[in-house]
Amino acid sequence: MRLIGESLVFIGAEASLLALIPAPKADLRLRSTYESGPTTIDYTEGLDYRFDAAAGTLTRLPGSRLPDFRTNVLHGREDFDHTQFPGYGNLPFFAYADYTAETAIHWPQPVADAQSLTATRRKLAAGLPFTLVAYGDSITFGSEASAPHLVFWQRWADALQARHPTARIKTVNAATGGDTTTQGLERLNEKILPQQPDLVLIGFGMNDHNRDSVPLLRFKTQLTEIVTRIHERTGAETLLYSTFPPNPNWRHGSHQMAAYARATAEVAAATGSAFVDVYAAWQIFAARKRPEDLLANNINHPNDFGHWLYYEALEELKL
Repeated sequence: MRLIGESLVFIGAEASLLALIPAPKADLRLRSTYESGPTTIDYTEGLDYRFDAAAGTLTRLPGSRLPDFRTNVLHGREDFDHTQFPGYGNLPFFAYADYTAETAIHWPQPVADAQSLTATRRKLAAGLPFTLVAYGDSITFGSEASAPHLVFWQRWADALQARHPTARIKTVNAATGGDTTTQGLERLNEKILPQQPDLVLIGFGMNDHNRDSVPLLRFKTQLTEIVTRIHERTGAETLLYSTFPPNPNWRHGSHQMAAYARATAEVAAATGSAFVDVYAAWQIFAARKRPEDLLANNINHPNDFGHWLYYEALEELKL
């Protein structure tokens, strides 16, 4: 398979791992931006980096044009409070690799029984008007994606439109940065109910799981209430997705994201919602990648490649 735009950071002369082992004689391209444009730098093997295809590694060379992550304000920090480090973030430090991998990715299979997305499938196939609403926190809002069309749910909506060209798909971004399920409940009347949605994508958990935020049981109760009210008041179908763990060195994380992901799956099952396990999909890449490789803010926001990961997990629904 061909991976496009896999993100990496380079720390001095330390080898950076690709998520998958490249195929023999892989045609690898390394560039400075996720999407190519007039300002894109194409890095040169042998001058900027060394490529070891057998190990699936790239290493920054002396005098390279590749940014050195050792100059990032959060490099090497443990138990850090990001508010104490102005200018934090990883966007200037990424490089993006295109390459052919030796094996395919085995994505976690979504849960969507015959009832959970019946109306969605019917309306798309019939070319009817269809409103997709994205509801959640800053990840769903698309914070730090480099362009609106690269936010995962917009990419997915665009793919749905391409597959169902007669459908009239409208997307609404109803997410709010910083929200937990507590604010999610409070904003329902304002953000969701007036939209007359056909399908609501629901993504909470990153802020809920933080220390001194929303305990697991309350998270599950409030998420259930959000879904129930959407069903009762709009008749829309719902699709829930889990989220990934933040940087383990971030002081405010509770390191309990696996439990919040399981709770999200349980709520989806109990409410007849579809479920996409982004948490499990993220772990496929986290096995060989540093958190810094995937986090736009070095804390809890995916970069463009991370949004692609969400999008591919949604694509497994085969709508």
